[in-house]
Amino acid sequence: MSLYDKIFKPKVYRLENGKTIEEKASRTPLVLFILVVVSIISISVTGFNLSMLIKRGNQFWKILGKMFPPDTSYIPSIWTPLFDTIKMSIIGSMVGALVAIPMAMLASSNIVKSKVLIIAVRLLFSVARTLPTLVTALIATFIFGLGTTAGTVAIAIFTFSYVGKLLYEQIETTDMGPFEAMEAMGCSKVRAFWESIIPQILPGYLSNSLYCFEGNVRYAAILGYVGAGGIGLILNSQIGWGNYSKVGMILIVLFVTVVIIEYLSFWLREKLS
Repeated sequence: MSLYDKIFKPKVYRLENGKTIEEKASRTPLVLFILVVVSIISISVTGFNLSMLIKRGNQFWKILGKMFPPDTSYIPSIWTPLFDTIKMSIIGSMVGALVAIPMAMLASSNIVKSKVLIIAVRLLFSVARTLPTLVTALIATFIFGLGTTAGTVAIAIFTFSYVGKLLYEQIETTDMGPFEAMEAMGCSKVRAFWESIIPQILPGYLSNSLYCFEGNVRYAAILGYVGAGGIGLILNSQIGWGNYSKVGMILIVLFVTVVIIEYLSFWLREKLS
């Protein structure tokens, strides 16, 4: 019996046949108490000021009001950065998803028997997944310079880590019968994997890659804040100059683009399932 059950005694019910059953006390009060304590500690550590939030919160609505009506004359200046954002998302997603396949194979315990190799590859996935995309893009700008190359690399790394983890977990749940049969016939591990495992994981792999691509379009839109190209560059510039009507137009175009891409991605994932 846990300490909580010792403090808050369970209710005892006696059945008609003479047996007794116990109903443990609800853990809800304990959970609420922990949440309150954690919230108080967080507020004191971070210096969160609720009165300031209430006092300055109306500024959001003022800025939002300045975005309307949006400046439609600015639309021609949006197309090129928007296409750069979409290109970064497509190329980065494709490269990351393709590189994830062989690495996921090396991270699968039912394919590779070397524990050292499995741990090393999984650690690589974890490190890549831990890095925020903005931080990765910032590092990439120092290596590749300002522009879409840095953004593409950042998106590729995120896609690699996200799809790779899901993929090796999916590989470990596949039916290994065909793979083992092909190995017994003398096929190499790579060929056996390609012809027996890939057909099993392909629908899930494509669905996860498409879902990741949806998110990448949104991530790519803010990579311009660190100089990684795309629509984020002009968005950051117009916010800095206080041209909120142009900011509103950029956000509307971006919103429509994301909705269209998400709809197409959802339709494709439905076809694959």
